Amino acid sequence: MNISILNTDVQNFIQKNNDADPLSLLLKKSPFQNVSMQDIANQLESRKKAEKKLPLWFRTPGIYYPPKLSMEQTSSETTAAYKADLVSGKTLIDLTGGFGVDCRFFAEKCCQVIHCEMNPELSEIASHNFGVLGVKNILTVSGDGIGYLEKSAMQFDWIYADPSRRNDAKGKVFMLTDCLPDIPAHLDLLFSRSENILIKTSPILDITNGLQELRSVKEVHIVAVNNEVKELLWRMQRGFFGKCVLKTVNITGEGEKRFDFIKDEENHAEVSYSLPLKYLYEPNAAILKSGGFRSLSGKTGLGKLHRHSHLYTSEDLYPDFPGRTFRITGVYTYNKKTLKKVLGNSQANITTRNFPDTVAQIRKKFGIKDGGDRYVFFTTDRNDEKIAIACEKTG
Repeated sequence: MNISILNTDVQNFIQKNNDADPLSLLLKKSPFQNVSMQDIANQLESRKKAEKKLPLWFRTPGIYYPPKLSMEQTSSETTAAYKADLVSGKTLIDLTGGFGVDCRFFAEKCCQVIHCEMNPELSEIASHNFGVLGVKNILTVSGDGIGYLEKSAMQFDWIYADPSRRNDAKGKVFMLTDCLPDIPAHLDLLFSRSENILIKTSPILDITNGLQELRSVKEVHIVAVNNEVKELLWRMQRGFFGKCVLKTVNITGEGEKRFDFIKDEENHAEVSYSLPLKYLYEPNAAILKSGGFRSLSGKTGLGKLHRHSHLYTSEDLYPDFPGRTFRITGVYTYNKKTLKKVLGNSQANITTRNFPDTVAQIRKKFGIKDGGDRYVFFTTDRNDEKIAIACEKTG
């Protein structure tokens, strides 16, 4: 950590060049003796990422930014605030503190937070920023979080970790045992120090595999922001042997859309199938990740188009659906001659669900340009027929 970066002149230079291209600055000579242009470019690049992801940090003078990779891996303020609402109590330890965004929000819910980070420079950066942000109830520890737990006899209300995949992990299947720290291997230690454990993982982790690797999982939260799944949160409770609840949430500027279901009951949930009626519904990304397709039909009463077509329909408008809602304007058999006449050389937003052709192939075949107010879903109906459903968004 180059503390010279925090000098007033350097900070003013960084703010003045907020919109400058970091690469172009590298071609220039630094105006500062102890701060290279590479240092300035790194600060600018990471600060730019913070503008939307971490607005509190961005608008606070004197923040020291970490390298680009750390900024990419850190939680956003939106997801950090969501996680903080899951915890409470006197003490929480974050075993993988990183840049410290999650700890900053945990500190609002817990009296004492311990931030452990193996990278000494990142630990120093986080400690500095906590001071700048005026957060006084976070203790930073430079070192291994698991090692800290092994040496400490302290009990915590919560243990939190965001394990990262090891560089030597091979294969496309993402397993928790491929990460550091290895949470499954240390569960006995974790549960000996706390009754409550919260683990954050990448959304690419398969939920079924994760449940097999962990134990006493009470809830799995699938968190999406603006219809993009950002993280999975695994809430474990010591001695819990009940049924795991999958909680989906899509956070947008308009609020939150939630849908919960019990995972063990999904395969037996009541589901009805229907041909397209007056309205069409597309679940949000969090629900699509959760796999709660039968439960969604059972709880809403909406008809599902096909077992593998995760689209729903109804004659009357279903209020506040957790996803996108459309009014159907036409349903067509997937016949080239018919569709060429109806859709050819037009403009539409195309989506495929349980359909053999890709969006690119369909656009090329029918000459459909992207955009506009028209939406067309290419899918398979309950009779295994390939169809195209033309729609318009409801108000």
